[in-house]
Amino acid sequence: MQETTIAAIATAPGAGGIAVVRLSGAESYPIAARVFRPANAAKKVENAKGYTAMYGTFREGDEAFDEGVALFFRAPHSYTGEDVVELSCHGGSAVARRLVEACLAAGAQPAAPGEYTRRAFLNGKLGLTQAEAVMDLISADGRQGAALANAALGGALAKKISAQKEALTAIQAHLAAWVDFPEEDVPELDGDHLHRVLSGVKAELDELIHNYQADTVLREGVDCAIVGRPNAGKSTLLNLLAGFDRAIVTPVAGTTRDVVEQAVQLGDIQLNLFDTAGLRETEDAIEAEGIRRSWKKLEEAGLILAVFDGSEPPTREDLELAQRCTGRPAIALINKEDKPTQFDAEFIAPCFAMVLPVCCQEEESRKVISAAVARLLGTSQIDPHAASLSGQRQLSAALRARDAVAGALDAAAGGFGLDAVSVCVDDALAALCDLTGENASEAVIEQVFERFCVGK
Repeated sequence: MQETTIAAIATAPGAGGIAVVRLSGAESYPIAARVFRPANAAKKVENAKGYTAMYGTFREGDEAFDEGVALFFRAPHSYTGEDVVELSCHGGSAVARRLVEACLAAGAQPAAPGEYTRRAFLNGKLGLTQAEAVMDLISADGRQGAALANAALGGALAKKISAQKEALTAIQAHLAAWVDFPEEDVPELDGDHLHRVLSGVKAELDELIHNYQADTVLREGVDCAIVGRPNAGKSTLLNLLAGFDRAIVTPVAGTTRDVVEQAVQLGDIQLNLFDTAGLRETEDAIEAEGIRRSWKKLEEAGLILAVFDGSEPPTREDLELAQRCTGRPAIALINKEDKPTQFDAEFIAPCFAMVLPVCCQEEESRKVISAAVARLLGTSQIDPHAASLSGQRQLSAALRARDAVAGALDAAAGGFGLDAVSVCVDDALAALCDLTGENASEAVIEQVFERFCVGK
């Protein structure tokens, strides 16, 4: 309920220099006055102007338990559009929790996950696509992913979609006037102009949809399976990409018997690496289960790094692995480049997007692999400051809009009449309004904010 005043810790949990407790709502100032006493007795919290700060002590009853700073924001000039007070205390979790408890005792209600940003959306401070960008920015690990989220927060996607809506609305207004008011001698829409506008809108939506996968990789990372025969160098590769000895490496085949997981930052991409058991026939029940899990990870992964021993000729297991990688986002790494090459890569090349000779013990190979992964996943072509789609909700709406525009083009080309074109344009506009949140139902709003953290 927006009439309540909410409170929560807005900073990450754990020890730190400061923690921030945020109040938002009509009673923010009175509640802050009950828990914060300015060091200057002549100053009153209730009279504080927006964009000002006071130093003082935090209190529970008559007991002062910390000192810090209060920042004041008057509605509507705040993040949520409501009166907001941010109380900065020392960063020990016990202190921050006590300050929240004091605010609750003074009349605030606990904030739900995403409630601050939800109020910002409901009060018109953010559009729905900008609200979705908040969590993308918080969770971004790479610089390009953060830049994409920041561009969305700044309204890049909303502006692009608004431009397409304006183009379609102008077309629809002309079509509606021509269909509904024949007695007014409204000129029929020029076919070339109609085709040009619809094609332009479709091209813009096609670009957003085409870049969605690469944009998502930059924002969220990708699951990457490292697969290959025993002793091909899989664990050595994991350690190279991780930058430390994450996996045990020995000359004994079958050392890795289960999936070893490690998140690494490879250039602008976060890889969630899964080092798998060596693929071979075995009578060992434990190793066989590890191999079964290896194949499962290969099927699930968004990226496959298949490691082959370059110092030995291809084996039946190598060829089976290559066949399973056919049609998948997979790179073949011919390892042990520092040794005489016995591996004929032509046997497996048709099954992979790229085949790279590497030495998994050398740092230079890390750079080679990083560049190859960026090319394969398309992230090297992404403008981090451009408009981009985030999440299945936005993608689904963009697909519906694109398909409706394509339907309008087909109707116009097929001679089905402008009535049919008008229906398709209507559908496209409805989908674009769903994307930006103008037609957002309560269920859609709940879906957007369910992944938010408390305090944001």
